[in-house]
Amino acid sequence: MMTLRQIRHFIAVAETGSISAAAQTAFISQSTLTLAIQQLEQDIGVSLFNRHAKGMTLTHQGHQFLRQAHLILATVDNAKRSLQQSTDQVAGQVTIGVTSLVAGYYLADLLTRFQRAYPNVEIRVMEDERPYIEHLLVSGEIDVGVLILSNLEDRHALQTEVLTHSPHRLWLPAQHPLLEHDSIHLADVAREPLIQLNVDEMDRNAQRLWRSAGLQPKVTLRTASTEAVRSLVAAGLGVSIQPDMTYRPWSLEGDIIEARPIADLNQTLDVGLAWRRGTARPASVDPFLAVAREQPHGGRKPSI
Repeated sequence: MMTLRQIRHFIAVAETGSISAAAQTAFISQSTLTLAIQQLEQDIGVSLFNRHAKGMTLTHQGHQFLRQAHLILATVDNAKRSLQQSTDQVAGQVTIGVTSLVAGYYLADLLTRFQRAYPNVEIRVMEDERPYIEHLLVSGEIDVGVLILSNLEDRHALQTEVLTHSPHRLWLPAQHPLLEHDSIHLADVAREPLIQLNVDEMDRNAQRLWRSAGLQPKVTLRTASTEAVRSLVAAGLGVSIQPDMTYRPWSLEGDIIEARPIADLNQTLDVGLAWRRGTARPASVDPFLAVAREQPHGGRKPSI
């Protein structure tokens, strides 16, 4: 039967990328750790790691299991805390790096819940572009990042965990002809004037999307403002593909903007955590990670 010890050993190997480094972190022998991983894989019936000369990397099933493993430990830790001590006894400081889109549409609820749970932990937030936030994470100048994970570059130095998958939808003005279609495809969108959001590397994500579809969109306007996109679409000046996390049905234009799924667009905008791999974290970081993993954010289901 699967044990918490096995789960902790699995996370250690996943975060360090090798048995030897994980054994040092967990203060156990390599043979014991190897056996624990083998038994875990046997218990659940899937291979969690790809073994190679330079270490171990997670399989697709391994990535799926890693998220569940974190949730299991977070639940156990929360249960222990509720019995052992009040969260207001936890003190310290956590420095969080965020990118602009995440700061505008994701961060407030997360920080509010964390501050309520841990009122004596001081939160410092730094907002900047993804490359600089990534640099600060690798150098250890900030503790944890909350950002879009798609474009991370130094994945060997950073441990990441997806918190929410935000599907994309097409924003259209009221009474647009595409609203009459039973289903909308990217080829339909490519024929329309497109308003492109360029904040937080959304332009890079869009280029990747259109390139994979083999289509060339008619981009007529580019802006770094989500609110500008909202207003321009509402005014009938174009359509736009946006992640659900930015949709606001209660906004000024919310009742005159329609959001529809795109049948052949399965790509999601993945928002998650990033922290430096293989180093000891400040004591206040783990409570933040635990609260973030409990995040009941709309990205796990459509926000419309």
